Amino acid sequence: MNGVGGEMSDSVDGLTANWEQDGQLLVKEVDREVLSKGAWATILFKYQELDRQSGDYGPPKISLRRYRKVRGQYVQQIKFNISSLQQARKIRDILDKWVVDEEEV
Repeated sequence: MNGVGGEMSDSVDGLTANWEQDGQLLVKEVDREVLSKGAWATILFKYQELDRQSGDYGPPKISLRRYRKVRGQYVQQIKFNISSLQQARKIRDILDKWVVDEEEV
């Protein structure tokens, strides 16, 4: 059972959240935003996981991933998954507060 995903690539555009195993797409990338490029790249992915019992993809989830370019290839270093809309909203609200606080200084 080998899995195939986009955890290594020679370009930021080749990096993906898609994950395939035994010819079946288990994690489907829905959207992405490249936050930074260079020796280190940061990408925010929106993705869905396949429910193997129903054959349907579940609700959207979010993953923030950092990649480092090593010998010409981007290699995933860190992955943080936001598993619910509630968690995403809480992170958004905190970031909004922190950014406003910094702008007022």
